[in-house]
Formats: sequence, C-alpha cells, structure tokens
Amino acid sequence: MSIKVAVYGLGYIGSLIAKNLLDKKGVKLIGGIEVDQEKIDRDLGEALNLGKRLEAKVVHDDEAEKFLSEAKPQIVLHSTLTNLNEVYPQLIKCVKAGVNVISTAETLSYPWYRYPKLANLIDEEAKKSGVSILGAGVNPGFIFDSLPAFLTLPCIKINKIHVARSINAALRRYSFQKKYGLSMNIEEFKNKASGHTGYAESILLLASIIGVKIDKVEEKQEPIIADKNLETKYFKINPGQVCGVKGYGVGYINEKEFIKLDLTAAVNQKDFDEITIDGEPPLKWRNEYGTSGDTATAAIIINMIPKVLKAPKGLITMKEFIHLHYSN
Repeated sequence: MSIKVAVYGLGYIGSLIAKNLLDKKGVKLIGGIEVDQEKIDRDLGEALNLGKRLEAKVVHDDEAEKFLSEAKPQIVLHSTLTNLNEVYPQLIKCVKAGVNVISTAETLSYPWYRYPKLANLIDEEAKKSGVSILGAGVNPGFIFDSLPAFLTLPCIKINKIHVARSINAALRRYSFQKKYGLSMNIEEFKNKASGHTGYAESILLLASIIGVKIDKVEEKQEPIIADKNLETKYFKINPGQVCGVKGYGVGYINEKEFIKLDLTAAVNQKDFDEITIDGEPPLKWRNEYGTSGDTATAAIIINMIPKVLKAPKGLITMKEFIHLHYSN
C-alpha cells in the first residue's frame, strides 16, 4: 500500500518537494493546498508545470481541513511560512483532520523557545488526534543541530561546539537573495530583510539531543556591505549596498560559551560547512561543497516520512530520531 501524501504550500520549496516526491516508490501524491489563485482548482501536475496531469487537485487554504478529512492522506508535507504564529492555523487544520505533518517552518524545529504556548497547544491537539508534527529541514534541522549532535558521538567529553556555515548567496534562488537583503541600503535592510531564522532553535535542539541544558542564548546578524560593484542573476549591487549577511548564535552554560553557530551568506562567498568539536577526543568535519539548501531541504522532508509515521504522537523534534550519549 502506498503512503498517501498531500503537499501544503506550492511555492518554490513546496513545489520542489512535490516534484521529487514523484520519483519515490511507495508514496502517492494525492493533492496540494495553496493560496495562489493561479494554482487553485487546477490539477497538481499542471500547477507544477509538469506538462501532464497527476489526477490530484489543488485546493484553497480555506478548504484545507475539508479536503484533508475527505482525502485522508497519512501525512502532509508543509512548506509555507517561517514563524509558528503564522502557520499555526494551517497546522491545526491538519491535526483536526487527523493527518501527520512534516513542516519546513524554521521556528517549528524547536518551537518552545519563541512560541511556548502555541507549541503546547499543538502538542496537546496532536496527541488527542493521534498524529505527529515535526519541524525539519536543512537549517534548522540538520547543519546547525542534528549533524553536529551526531558528530559528538565519539566524544567522551564535550567542552565546546562550533559550527560555521558559508554560503555563496549569488547562487541561491530569488526569494533567498531578497530575504538576505541583497542590493538594499542599510535602512531598507533593517526594515525589510529577515536573513536567517533559527539560531536559537538550532542551539536548543542540539543541546537537547546531546543532553545538556543551555542557560542563555544570544542571536545577532548584520549586513555585509559591498565595496565594489557586484551582480547576481536577480540583483545589481553597488558599493555601499548590502551584498550579504553575517550572523551568529551562542548558547551558554554557566556563563561560558558552549555552542557557537556562525553563518555568512554573501555574494561570491565560498560554499562550505565546518563543524569543530572541542572535546575528548577533538574532532573537525568539513564539507567543501557546502550543502545545497533547497534540494537538501526537500530530501530531508521526504526522507523523514516513514520515520514520522512511526514516531511518538504529539509535537516532536529531530531529537526523537537521534538518540545519543549515555545518561543516568
């Protein structure tokens, strides 16, 4: 029997998830949920510009709960917005319809930090409905948290964890470049750019996986200003305009830095990911290719389907799937 799957949100990432899902055996894509009027009431294959029909319809967000209750997918792959307060109504529709969810919403990766009340409500309703809700993706969800947590496995002692992620923003999609403020002036950046969301979520998720308690979290990011003319597929950047973002998150234990996350995303920046563990023994891991954010996100969401279907009911995190370190 194939796993019946619906996709909630058919923007760039949602469409990428849907298209890649078609190549997977044992799953059946039964429909999509959207707010874009150009995609609603069309066949999903047409909405995805596949040049063929999938015999799966796209319905409006307002009809989501009715559609899910009638179509009865086992799981929804959700990719719409970042913040839990924005996606909460969408997630609750899925829960009330009795459907499991994997979402790319960054703040859902560890929602108790920014949205503890909403997180508890979702957890309570999901348990009542007998479903599981997971926030996942490449970052948060992998590079800044799950991967470094796994890499601590050979360490008998951990003093500090440092993760550095470097991204060539010029090679990313339009929406990525826009949210990182490319070609904006400093004032526009302050008012319109969001940059990366999830430093704190990754720190607390990582800490929860390896079994330590963080006392305090700091987050900060600022624009990188171009000193020469630069150009991407979407933006022309003059000297004095934003060409990227540099940010960090720090988690402290007893006033000492225990987890440090550094992110630099800028035009012509070298792509790489590096994880350094100051421990016994020490460890350094480096990916010279960088991790493709879009493709990797789609892969993680799809690959987690069978795991989430077997997971504990309620609001869960990647901790449920990475059991590490001895504990009393």
